[in-house]
Amino acid sequence: MTKFFQPNLDRRGRWVRAIWGVLMLAIGVALLFGEGWRVWVGLGFVALGLLGLIEARRGWCLARACGLKTRL
Repeated sequence: MTKFFQPNLDRRGRWVRAIWGVLMLAIGVALLFGEGWRVWVGLGFVALGLLGLIEARRGWCLARACGLKTRL
């Protein structure tokens, strides 16, 4: 289990995840001010944004940890 959580991103990958996280978080917060289904979609975007920021901070990618190949 400890190998699963080992850092697997370089500096470039961390920057990409950080930018992606901030963008998803901003879109999510903007959608939270809507009504109906937009609030639920906004919550999903906020969750994705937080995941991206956590990945950038830790240098760890969930997809890579699960064995998927990524370009960065």
